[in-house]
Amino acid sequence: MNRRLPLLPRLLPLPPRDHAVVAKVPQPISSKPHLQVEAPIDASIIKTGFNPNTYRSNFHINTLLQRGDLLHARKLFDEMPHKNTISSNMMIMGYIKSGDLVSARSLFDSMVEHSVVSWTMLISGYAQNNRFREALRLFADMCRHGTAPDHITFATLLSGFSEFDSVNEVSQLHAHVIKSGYDLAIMVCNSLLDSYCKIRHLGLACHLFKHMPNKDSVTFNALLTGYSKEGLNREAINLFFEMQDLGFRPTDFTFAAVLCAGIQLDDIEFGQQVHSFVVKTNFVWNVFVANALLDFYSKHDCVAEVRKLFCEMPELDCISYNVLITCYAWNGRLEESLDLFRELQLTRFDRRKFPFATLLSIAANALNLEMGRQIHSQAIVTAADSEILVGNSLVDMYAKCDRFDEANRIFATLTHKSSVPWTALISGYVQKGLHEESLKQFIEMHRTNISADSSTYASILKASANLASLSLGKQLHSHITRSGCISNVFSGSALLDMYAKCGSIKDALQMFQEMPVRNSVSWNALISAYAQNGDGDLSLRSFEQMVDSGLEPNSVSFLNILFACSHCGLVEEGFRYFKSMSEKYKLVPKREHYASMVDMLCRNGRFEEAEKLMVQMPFEPDEIIWTSILNSCRIHKNQELAKKAAEQLFNMKVIRDAAPYVSMSNIYAAAGEWENAGKVMKAMRDRGVKKVPAYSWVEIKHKIHVFSANDKSHPQMTEIMRKLDELEEQMEKEGYKPDSSCALHDVDEEVKVESLKYHSERIAIAFALISTPKGSPILVMKNLRACTDCHTAIKIISKIVDRDITVRDSSRFHHFRDGLCSCRDYW
Repeated sequence: MNRRLPLLPRLLPLPPRDHAVVAKVPQPISSKPHLQVEAPIDASIIKTGFNPNTYRSNFHINTLLQRGDLLHARKLFDEMPHKNTISSNMMIMGYIKSGDLVSARSLFDSMVEHSVVSWTMLISGYAQNNRFREALRLFADMCRHGTAPDHITFATLLSGFSEFDSVNEVSQLHAHVIKSGYDLAIMVCNSLLDSYCKIRHLGLACHLFKHMPNKDSVTFNALLTGYSKEGLNREAINLFFEMQDLGFRPTDFTFAAVLCAGIQLDDIEFGQQVHSFVVKTNFVWNVFVANALLDFYSKHDCVAEVRKLFCEMPELDCISYNVLITCYAWNGRLEESLDLFRELQLTRFDRRKFPFATLLSIAANALNLEMGRQIHSQAIVTAADSEILVGNSLVDMYAKCDRFDEANRIFATLTHKSSVPWTALISGYVQKGLHEESLKQFIEMHRTNISADSSTYASILKASANLASLSLGKQLHSHITRSGCISNVFSGSALLDMYAKCGSIKDALQMFQEMPVRNSVSWNALISAYAQNGDGDLSLRSFEQMVDSGLEPNSVSFLNILFACSHCGLVEEGFRYFKSMSEKYKLVPKREHYASMVDMLCRNGRFEEAEKLMVQMPFEPDEIIWTSILNSCRIHKNQELAKKAAEQLFNMKVIRDAAPYVSMSNIYAAAGEWENAGKVMKAMRDRGVKKVPAYSWVEIKHKIHVFSANDKSHPQMTEIMRKLDELEEQMEKEGYKPDSSCALHDVDEEVKVESLKYHSERIAIAFALISTPKGSPILVMKNLRACTDCHTAIKIISKIVDRDITVRDSSRFHHFRDGLCSCRDYW
């Protein structure tokens, strides 16, 4: 038994020896003076000034706090006659662990004396709860009160950085670290390095890394993770190799970061090599590393490998289930995904950590509101809805399911509004075509000092592209440059796409050439840019250049190249690429690839081949395919197949828009079958499907002007009509004859011809002509497909006014110059 000190009777049992200090204690004089022993003494009792009552109370408080019994711990604390700093610090830490920062701060403020430990604990509480600004203010108060921070304080505070615009604060702390003499402390330097990476200032991170006198595995892991998050995957992998060459042993974080880089490189072989290394270094038993491997294989759609590894893992956690559930879902195996979630519910894992966010994401992408609400209910029952990830996913799910009232209500209750939920709202509005609303949200986000990230910019740039607002796009370009996100490959690709959709292919190409890093995303954006602007040859050439650069095309690459072939009439080339998908690149064509092939054949009037391909498809034709066929039937006047396509569409339980009804009605109207046309429109109204009104818009002096057919509301309408009359007179001299079949109304011929003159795109062009200098190019946007008569008319107008006129309708760009159009033909 341990000997007790004579002066301190009835002490509580001592803790383990590693929490004690050893002291040589003189024993009382006795008949056996040689009995002198080393008795271990608890360090805490020394700090209490050998007060047994305070020591005993502290011990009891600590026991209660470990059980999570804050109420009784606080009662005992309040009853203590002699408290000390240890007593207060224990209670403060108890409150922090429970998430009650208000009580922790209140107790802290009541303390007579604050130690560096007291300050550091409270700073840690704020930092860990994403309240970095308050943690920083607390640090400043600490310095003002004359308490010198130690290396733990600096490391703790730096761990709280996550904002993109915090470079000034990190730099100031860096200076303070140097001033305090901790710039040689590897723990502090690692925290600084990690902070620079978190705030997306890799230049400063690399500079610090280069000049650090001492490095360890944590140092390499921090920079490796920073590279990976920024999409600098080659740099991350090279750093991994350098780490091995220098003899640093990889850790679980090393493998997680390097596997993340491998995912973004889309290099399955590299991941397999890392897997072998993981086995060799015996990290395969580490659940964190095994989960990273699961994630790697799942992102490469290796479902069998994911399931095999999952079954072989000696330890599983919620993340393991989360990865496999997600893998099944993204590969269309929804039932297996939900079955696995039910299996997870039977485990003893913390229900708050169930993959609610993943399942909500599945519901969001599937637009399955019912499933989303069921998951929401379970999250409420387990109190998981208060988790940041779950809250963000709820906002995303409701926004994507077009329930913006609920999305905004949940958004308002979020305790921490980072860029993620803001981006979810913005993205939801963009996906539903509410571009002006998305811009309002972006402005409000900026006003609340929440920094946008690459995902935010990608979404808001899409809104700018869909509005064809080049001036707005250029403002966003400047904003992205100032934010430091310009080097991010996703931001760069989004900018490229924006310029292309605004008709500025020159700016799009320059954006691509200035990208410091290019991956499949940036190449796909370039291929798509050329395809949308009607340059099939450059689309195909860019595809081949991407392959020559060492990048393998993915399913999106082929979708873009098939779009180019379809819209540029490159049928044989389209067949060649479609065949190479499976034969050369081992990619399984998805529904959208077959839809592109059917569209390509139908656009070229090759209906028999299209029907043959549809029979060979591994799934039934959907609304998109039948709508595509119907549109082509209208152009090629194939009324028989059009009726078949319309019948298939009208028999579907859910039909998303009025386009098929309108197309079929137009086919009947063009054939003079007005009674049938009327029946189709009546069926549309009976099903509650509403026709989207056609409108066009043009941006003049940073303001967007919107016009609809026969619209007389514009304040300059008198001048616009005068210009249209003038153009009509000149067009007749050039041989223009109106195509009255495009006026799909059962009215007199004269009325039909007159109505063609006031189609929305012509009004927009006339307004642009009277509002811009001679010779300047004109870009007009239209939400629906332009009619063939307008296409013919605009070709002649471009010759008359000697201007480049670009019209982007729902199909593609049409570039007009000198009476010609860049389109191979008009569809």
